Amino acid sequence: MLKGSNTPVPTAALRVEWGWRTGPGVPDADASALLLASGKVRSDADFVFYNQPTHSSGAVRHEGKRTVGGRVTDTLLIDLARVEPAIETIVLAASSDGGPFGRVPDLYIEVQDAAQGAAVARFDNPGATDETAFVLGEFYRRQGAWKFRAVGQGYSSGLEGLATDYGITVDEPQQAAPAMAPAPPPVPPPAPYTPPPAPQPVAPPPPAAPPAPVRLTKVTLTKAAPSVSLTKQGGTSGALHVNLNWQVRKQFSGWSSKFGRPTAMHSDLDLDLCALYELADGSKGVVQALGNSFGALHQPPYIHLDGDDRTGAVSTGENLTVNLDHKEAFRRILIFVTIYQGARSFAELNASVTLRPQHGAPIEFSLDECTVPSLVCALALITNSGGDLVVQREARYLVPDRGVSPQRTVDHAYGWGMNWTPGRK
Repeated sequence: MLKGSNTPVPTAALRVEWGWRTGPGVPDADASALLLASGKVRSDADFVFYNQPTHSSGAVRHEGKRTVGGRVTDTLLIDLARVEPAIETIVLAASSDGGPFGRVPDLYIEVQDAAQGAAVARFDNPGATDETAFVLGEFYRRQGAWKFRAVGQGYSSGLEGLATDYGITVDEPQQAAPAMAPAPPPVPPPAPYTPPPAPQPVAPPPPAAPPAPVRLTKVTLTKAAPSVSLTKQGGTSGALHVNLNWQVRKQFSGWSSKFGRPTAMHSDLDLDLCALYELADGSKGVVQALGNSFGALHQPPYIHLDGDDRTGAVSTGENLTVNLDHKEAFRRILIFVTIYQGARSFAELNASVTLRPQHGAPIEFSLDECTVPSLVCALALITNSGGDLVVQREARYLVPDRGVSPQRTVDHAYGWGMNWTPGRK
C-alpha cells in the first residue's frame, strides 16, 4: 500500500504484525494501539502496549515480540467484531528505544487474517528519519464496515508525545520545587472576641482518587546488557510477576535424537514454567506443575505458580509470582522452562519473558533462536547479594543426556545439588 491509501478489512479477528531487520546499532521497537472515540482515548485503559497488554473489552491484545533469523516482529491480535460501538478508530503505532526509526531497516506493518494467516494489507517503509514514534496505520469505521489506512506519521517526542497527543496521562518524574527563604514570622494581632462556633455540617466524602497515570518505562535485557538491579529500580517489595509467552511457527519442526533430522511437532504443545530456589536458611526446592509442586506465596518458599497454560498468549501464558516482601529469605531463584510434551526441542519456538515488579519498571527479554535439540531452557537467575536483588538474563538452552530429566539437567548446570524422582501432572 502507498501512504494515505486505504482498503477494506474483514470484521473479524486480525493479527497485526510490525516487522523490521535487526543488527548492530539498530534500535529496538515496540508496537502499540490506541482505541479512539472522537479522536481521543476515553481513558488511559484505551492504550494497549507492553505495560498494558490487554484491553478491557478483550478486542485488542498484545501478543509479544519475536526474533528469528535476524528479523524482529511485534504483534497485536485485534478482533474487530468485539470492538465497542463507541470506538471509531484504532491507531496502530510503534515507538523506538535506542535511536530513531531512520536507523530501523525494512520497517513494515502487515494485517493478517488471524484464522487463515493470509495477508489482508501491508505498508512498507513509511519514510522515517529522526522520529522515535510512528503511526504506521489505523483501522476506522466507515458505513458500518472497517477499513485500514496506511498513515506514516512520525513523532520526534517518542511514545510519550504520541500518547499524550491522543489524551493519555503519562507518569512523569516529579521535580522538587526550588527552595525559598523562610518568611519572617508575622506579628500576632490582639486576640479578638470569638463567639462559640456554630454547628458545622457534615463534610461530604472526599472525591475518588484519579486513576494512576500510564508508566512508559521498561528494561530490556540483551546479550550485551544481560542484568539489572531490582534494588536500583525500586522494585524490591510487593509481587514480582513472571510471564512466559510463546508462539509456534505454522511449519514447526523439532529435532530427532538421530542425525538431527527434523520431526513433526504435535498440536498439543505444553511448556512448563518452573523455578529452582535456594533460601537464606539453606533449604532448596522446586516450584513446578509436575508433581503439583505449585509453591506458596505467603509462606516458604514465597513463590507460587499459576495454573498450566497451553496457548502461549501474552495475556495468559505461564505465570509465576515471587513475594518480594520476603526478599531477605531468598538466596537465589532460577526460573526455567521445560517442554512437557508436544515438541522435541525449542527450535523455531519463539518465546519472550517479562518480569513485572509491583514497583519499578517491567523487565523483558526474548529468547534467541534455538539451534540444539533442547528440552529445557534456563530463563533468568535472581540473586540476593548483600540485599541487592539482581535479575540476570540466562536464555541458556540445555540438552539432557539420555535418560536424564530436564529438571536434573538444569540442576546440574547450576549446581543446585537436589535429589530427583519421577513425577506426573
